[in-house]
Amino acid sequence: MVKLIVYSSTDVGRKRNHNEDSFLAVPEVGLFAVADGMGGHQGGEQASRIAVQTLREHVTELPDDASREQILEALCRATQASGAAIFEHAQHNPDLHGMGTTLTALWIQRGRAYLSHVGDSRAYLYRDGQAQQLSDDHTWVHEQVSAGMMTEDEAKDHKFRHVITRSVGFEREVVVDGAVLPVQPGDCYVLCSDGLSNYLPTDELGQIMCTNYYRDVPRLLVELANERGGEDNITVLVVHVANPAQ
Repeated sequence: MVKLIVYSSTDVGRKRNHNEDSFLAVPEVGLFAVADGMGGHQGGEQASRIAVQTLREHVTELPDDASREQILEALCRATQASGAAIFEHAQHNPDLHGMGTTLTALWIQRGRAYLSHVGDSRAYLYRDGQAQQLSDDHTWVHEQVSAGMMTEDEAKDHKFRHVITRSVGFEREVVVDGAVLPVQPGDCYVLCSDGLSNYLPTDELGQIMCTNYYRDVPRLLVELANERGGEDNITVLVVHVANPAQ
C-alpha cells in the first residue's frame, strides 16, 4: 500500500489572456490528468474541461481479479470516451466545431502506473535522481525527428513545432497510446502541458526535482516557464508515491 500526494499549479502564462488547460487530481482513486485545449478561447476551455470530467466519470472501480491488460484498456476506453463527448458537444454547437484537446492521464492501481496519452502534453517519471519522459509527443516535428528527417536542434525552433497530429475530440474516435509501469515508493510522476515542456529539457527537470521540495516544484516550474517566455498556458502536476507513514 502506498500513499499518493499531489501538488499542482496552473497559470495563464505571459502571452495569453485565458487558460485553456484543465487538470484532474483524484488521489483517493489514483487518477491524475492534464489536458491542453485547442479551438479558440471558448472551444479550448470547453474541450479540456469536458475531457477531464468525462475521464473521471468513466474510470470506475475494477473487479479484484482485473488483469493489467484490462485495467489499461479501461483507462484507454475512458480517454476515447472523452474524445467522443467533445466531438458530440461540438456537433450541437457549430461555433465549437473543430475543438479538441490533448489528454495525458495517469492511473495508479495495485502497484502499477497506467498511462494513457494523446497529443503533446507529457508524462515524466522521476526516480533515483533522474527524470525520463514516458510519453511520445504526437507532433509533426517529433515524427520528423523519429524518421531521421530532422534533428532535435532543428525541431526546437521549427515553425511547425506546435502542430499536433493527434488530439482528443477533433474526431469521434482516436488512437490512444497506453503503457504500464511498476511503481516504487519514492517515485514521482510529473504531468504537464507543453507550456512547460517547450522550455524544459528532461535532464533539467531531474535537477529541479532533486534540489527542491516536491511541494514547491509546480510553482517553480511555472515561474521558470514564464521567465523563459510564457508563450502558452502552463499546467504542472507532481504525484509523489510515498510510504503510508509519510
